[in-house]
Amino acid sequence: MNQLNRIWRETMSKLLQVDFAFEGPFGQEMAEQLVGLAESINQEPGIIWKIWTESEKDKLGGGIYLFEDEASARAYLAMHSARLKAMGVDEVRGQIFDINLPLSAINKAPLA
Repeated sequence: MNQLNRIWRETMSKLLQVDFAFEGPFGQEMAEQLVGLAESINQEPGIIWKIWTESEKDKLGGGIYLFEDEASARAYLAMHSARLKAMGVDEVRGQIFDINLPLSAINKAPLA
């Protein structure tokens, strides 16, 4: 990707943070059971990457996602919230953030 395209993508990118009450599975069991879901997320429009988050202690699941643009992040959040609610999750918390690129670069954020 040339420098101009990389800069444009990074300045338009949006970070999506999602979390929700989750009873498990966690750890390796979660990794084994949700491979198909993880692979399907790679096909979502605008997705760049996802970091899966979990807290067995607090009974939370979720993720941090990087999308190409806000429209893609919003569309994914709506679809994912509906999917989770159909699975019995009462409340899905989702927030879309802008990224401060200069500060993130100092801290070696994986944005490229």
